[in-house]
Amino acid sequence: MNEALRRAMLRSRVTDRQLAESCGVDIKTVGRWITESGRVPRARHRWAVCEALGVDETTLWPAATKKAIKIGPDREVVSVYPYRSSCPASLWQSLITRAERELTFAGYTNYFLWLEQALFGATLRRKASRGCRVRFLLGDPESDLTKLREKDEGVTLTLPTRIQVTLAELEKIKKQPGIEARYSSGHAHLSVFRFDDDMIVTPLLTHSVGHDAPTLHLRRYQDDGMFDRFASHAEELWKRGAPVWGEVRNE
Repeated sequence: MNEALRRAMLRSRVTDRQLAESCGVDIKTVGRWITESGRVPRARHRWAVCEALGVDETTLWPAATKKAIKIGPDREVVSVYPYRSSCPASLWQSLITRAERELTFAGYTNYFLWLEQALFGATLRRKASRGCRVRFLLGDPESDLTKLREKDEGVTLTLPTRIQVTLAELEKIKKQPGIEARYSSGHAHLSVFRFDDDMIVTPLLTHSVGHDAPTLHLRRYQDDGMFDRFASHAEELWKRGAPVWGEVRNE
C-alpha cells in the first residue's frame, strides 16, 4: 500500500476516478498505484499526480527520485512552469496550509490569490493567530509606477483596481495581530511569495500580466543559494516599504 499517495488523495479530497481523469489513465491503474507499494508510475504520470494533489514527487515515490537527487546549486529548484497560470492552485494551497512561521506575499497586486484560494482571508487570520507572520507587499495604486505598468499591461481590469481588491480584503482582517501590509515600488517586475522554506518566484516579462509570467518553485537547501537571494531581496523591499495602515511596526 502506498500510504503517502492515499493520504495525499484524502487531504486533497481527490477520488480514484478524479485522479485517473487528471492523469489520463484508467481508474484501475490508479488503484494499483495505491495498493501496490512497489509500483511506480511513468514519469509523466507521476508529475501529473503531483500537480493534481499539490505534493512533491519525493513524498509519493522517494525511490523513483533518489537517482535524480541534485547536489548542485540548482537543487533548490523544485519545479518550473512557463506560466504562473500553469502552476496548480493545489500547490499554492498546500504551501499556504503547511506554512507555520512565515507567509510573505510580494506580488504587485496579489489579486489572484483571493480568486483562487477559497476562504483565503479566514486562512490568513487563522495562521496569524497561531503565530505565523503574514506580510503583504503591494504596489501603491496611486503611484506613477503603477500607472506606467498599467499602460504596459494594457488589460481591461486595471492594475489599481486589482490592488484595491486586495486592500479591501486585507481591511477585513487587519486587526488580527501578525498580519501586516506595506506599499513597495521595488518589485514591479518580480513577485516573490514565501511559505517558510518554500518559495514561488515570478519574473514578469514585458507587456505581460502576472499569470503569463514564467514561474519557479524553490525550496531552501543551502546558505546563500537561490532561495536566500530572493528572500534577501524581499526582506530589503519590506524594510523600505511604506505602511498601508498607520506606523511601521517594529521588525
